[in-house]
Amino acid sequence: METWDLYDENRQLLNETMTRGNEVPANRYHLVIHVCIINKQGQLLIQKRRDDKQGWPGKWDFSAGGSAVQGDTNRDAAERETYEELGIQLDLSNQRPHFTINYYDAFDDFFVIHEEVNIEKLSFPTEEVQEVKWVTKDELLGMIKEGLFIPYRNSLIEFIFEMNIGLGTIRE
Repeated sequence: METWDLYDENRQLLNETMTRGNEVPANRYHLVIHVCIINKQGQLLIQKRRDDKQGWPGKWDFSAGGSAVQGDTNRDAAERETYEELGIQLDLSNQRPHFTINYYDAFDDFFVIHEEVNIEKLSFPTEEVQEVKWVTKDELLGMIKEGLFIPYRNSLIEFIFEMNIGLGTIRE
């Protein structure tokens, strides 16, 4: 049973928790993370969710992602999810998320990581992932159009590839 910390609308940690699968209480939010691993060729590592996975079974998704469990910081959750899903050990101690997307019951932090990963040597330690591959932005947008990838907004995909150059909103 997975327990999540709850936050207020200002992202202040409350002394409240909830159990995964229950409805998030009104005016409460939980923390979600996504990790987007991009290689030197500008390709994004994506994973195919297992066919029996709850929520978007059999669809392709970003490198790693999930909800922070009780006591997790966003970095803890990103490191844990990446290891659990891909077997990749990240050190995000000096990293902040590139951006956060707010949605109706969560704060979703996106980490854009530059990492060279030999996908031939990956072994998936959990029952969540069945396949991985590297894709370009255009390939990914095509996968969304074909219904193969979770139907994120095209503008989010464009933004993730744009954020590959670093933090902030100004080109340096």
